[in-house]
Amino acid sequence: MWIKTFIGIAIPFAGTALGSASVFFMKKELGPAVQRALTGFAGGVMVAASVWSLIIPAIEQSADMGRWSFVPAAVGFWLGVLFLLLLDRVIPHLHMYADKAEGVRSRAAKTTMMVLAVTLHNIPEGMAVGVVFAGLLSGSSEITAGGALALSVGIAIQNFPEGAIISMPLHAEGKTKGRAFLDGALSGAVEPVGALLTVLFAGALVPVMPYLLSFAAGAMIYVVVEELIPETAAGEHSNVGVLTFSLGFTLMMALDVALG
Repeated sequence: MWIKTFIGIAIPFAGTALGSASVFFMKKELGPAVQRALTGFAGGVMVAASVWSLIIPAIEQSADMGRWSFVPAAVGFWLGVLFLLLLDRVIPHLHMYADKAEGVRSRAAKTTMMVLAVTLHNIPEGMAVGVVFAGLLSGSSEITAGGALALSVGIAIQNFPEGAIISMPLHAEGKTKGRAFLDGALSGAVEPVGALLTVLFAGALVPVMPYLLSFAAGAMIYVVVEELIPETAAGEHSNVGVLTFSLGFTLMMALDVALG
């Protein structure tokens, strides 16, 4: 089971790295419409993963509370939202299409701030994968190997465009392809690190697993609403982002049901 867990943790990072590698075989920077489409797809995957892979299992694990089984999920969800709100205020970062950086004042380069923005919203994804596999290792009946794999694959799919969105602009602004690839790939390194730390403490986390599952869900929903949806709707032809959001949501939902 540990081998499967390590593979599951590595899959999302592989998605980011493969996306970053697009800088080696694509000559032009991704156009705004393509970036909106890919961002919308990522948002759809994250929302579906939050519901099917995190919130529903959290409620099921609290079934012995009867009509109050929603409480751990609701509390954990809000803690996740507030945690990301705190990080959003503390970590300096620059969103796509934004002219002004957010977080504390920093003299960091624009490209660095963009990498930090992606790293910021990779944190809840790493937590989500780690919590699910921690639940699997602890023997939770509500979390299956197929469901955990579905979450890893779904996040890896939406990490692919994220890697490209980082590495392509970095190369366009003067960095070598190798350095652009490395920076893009490293933006996703926080995911396996966070996931592994969570898994290592799996035994101690069992009593609060419903809270942790919904915590990761709340953090991911914060990222979607605060960052991805505005970027998807920016500019003209935002309906493309709506369609790809729906596609990402449907794909993640199908993966979770089919593999779970």
